[in-house]
Amino acid sequence: MLDANVKKQLDTYLQNIVTPIEISVSADSSAKSAELSSLAEQIAELSDKISLKQESRERTPSMAIAPVGEAPRVSFAGIPMGHEFTSLVLALLQAGGHPSKADPEVLEQVRNLKGEFHFETYISLSCQNCPDVVQALNLMATLNPNITHVMIDGALFQEEVDQRQVMAVPSVYLNGEHFGQGRMSLEEIVGKLDTGAEERKAAELSERDPYDVLVLGGGPAGAAAAIYAARKGIRTALVAERFGGQVMDTVGIENFISVPYTEGPKLAASLEQHVNEYGVDIITGQRAAQLKRNQMIELEMASGATLASRSVILATGARWRELGVPGEAKYRTKGVAYCPHCDGPFFKGKHVAVIGGGNSGIEAAIDLAGIVKHVTVLEFADTLRADEVLVRKARSMPNIDIITNAQTTEILGDGSKVNGLQYTDRISGASKTVELAGVFVQIGLVPNTEFLKDSGLEMNRMGEIVIDARGATSIPGVFAAGDATTVPYKQIVISMGAGATAALGAFDHLIRSSVPAEESESLSMAS
Repeated sequence: MLDANVKKQLDTYLQNIVTPIEISVSADSSAKSAELSSLAEQIAELSDKISLKQESRERTPSMAIAPVGEAPRVSFAGIPMGHEFTSLVLALLQAGGHPSKADPEVLEQVRNLKGEFHFETYISLSCQNCPDVVQALNLMATLNPNITHVMIDGALFQEEVDQRQVMAVPSVYLNGEHFGQGRMSLEEIVGKLDTGAEERKAAELSERDPYDVLVLGGGPAGAAAAIYAARKGIRTALVAERFGGQVMDTVGIENFISVPYTEGPKLAASLEQHVNEYGVDIITGQRAAQLKRNQMIELEMASGATLASRSVILATGARWRELGVPGEAKYRTKGVAYCPHCDGPFFKGKHVAVIGGGNSGIEAAIDLAGIVKHVTVLEFADTLRADEVLVRKARSMPNIDIITNAQTTEILGDGSKVNGLQYTDRISGASKTVELAGVFVQIGLVPNTEFLKDSGLEMNRMGEIVIDARGATSIPGVFAAGDATTVPYKQIVISMGAGATAALGAFDHLIRSSVPAEESESLSMAS
């Protein structure tokens, strides 16, 4: 299963194992069990500190990893390849005593958690959001003997998926009850379990000295802004709910200059590493609630923390735009999805719809056509907006139908999952129904700026922050960059350039002026 190149890299990583570990394989006569057994054997051959044993477990095929002599607390139900191969490698290293690079304070929180926590995470191997959750829970199980975690490949355990009605990943269960959906960081998971963590963190943040530049947002624009600000030798912090932003939901990136191909999570990890090299204070798991201008600009968090800074750069990015029709919210994660790469495998052999005829919509249709039985593309306009090369590809595929002048009016379901949708033919006015199992919404992005609508900050009709050539907004000392602004063409490379521009603009502002003492001016915000 592992080619020579991967084996060579893996062999290098496995040199970091300090204490002997054991891989327990639960297998039967199936082809997938044979694959898993082969994978385990190839790994064991690379290190004399890894041993194998056969052991019947709750799910087959599966493999569990633990230090020799200990009961396994980390296991993989399925074959952890694809995006989950890194999760497997990290589990091997951590079980073997190699230390994690996570925040030491968070690691100590995990060790001190009281109670029994048995986690199950349903994933698909094509999901780029899943590994973060799997790796966080695996690490927690390694650190705390009261925690266990099993990764479950939904494609191999379809009966469980159907029973629990899992239609979106990652889907996490704790002690048999649904715990969370979608990407979650280690800090977020620990915060949900340690009820006093948020209050302690808020108190610690509020005690910090003022910053020169406070960047709000952890995507490409925010990362570039933080790097450029820190390189000027000024005190810089980056605040975000999660590092990486929308990039973390991007699979293939082929237009990042000088890099022919990369993937969103890989690029986000490189951005974070680069930011860390400049000593930037990275504060994640925080949502901003309000911005005030006094002698300093004060950023108040939903957690109760307050950070002060001489300038602020808003790089809050954008998120998937929603249809806003009946049934969409009700059936979200129950047939309504926004990530075809993550959730497409759950609709194998079924009929799905893609709403949107732009590049993202047609790319989604093409990807899904290789998995599902049939794809219906619905586009509101009279023509598709996608690049012609994509349109030709989609029209050439026999299991893709494209309907233009179609206004989606309702997502239909049986109370527990999607079973169809209604749309209006904009030419005839006729209402039509399509029977299907899933709806993938791909109608573009909406800027994360709702929190600014009453702030006095100038925005255009689409909610984008109006900026000048230096990234300055209508409020002195407040700058903005990236997809949340009026900069045209929402692209990663453009956001990075805009982030650098905003940082240079903020630096120029700092050396020329200071924030004047004014009456408190509240700006309702969220990162």
